[in-house]
Order: sequence, then C-alpha cells, then structure tokens
Amino acid sequence: MRLVRHLLLLLKEFGLFAWHNKAWWIIPLILMLLLLSAFIFAGQSMAPYIYTLF
Repeated sequence: MRLVRHLLLLLKEFGLFAWHNKAWWIIPLILMLLLLSAFIFAGQSMAPYIYTLF
C-alpha cells in the first residue's frame, strides 16, 4: 500500500511539472512507460502458461 501511494505521488509530481512548464510531451511518454511496465509484469505472470502450449 505504501508503494502505491509513493507511485501515485510521483505521477502527481510529473503531472504538476507538465502543467506548470507546459511540457505536454512528457504525458504520453509516462503513459507509454506505464503501459510497457504493465505488459512486462503481465508477461512474467503468463510465462508458465505459454510454455505449456509449446
């Protein structure tokens, strides 16, 4: 729970930075990094099931 709170605070800081400095390019970058990390996490948990298919 503590880790989630720190991650949300970090995302909030990135959002405030983008808002104040009008650095809108950073928002898609952060979203793509979050999406990539979600794919990596999901891929690690699905690996044993994929290997049984082959």
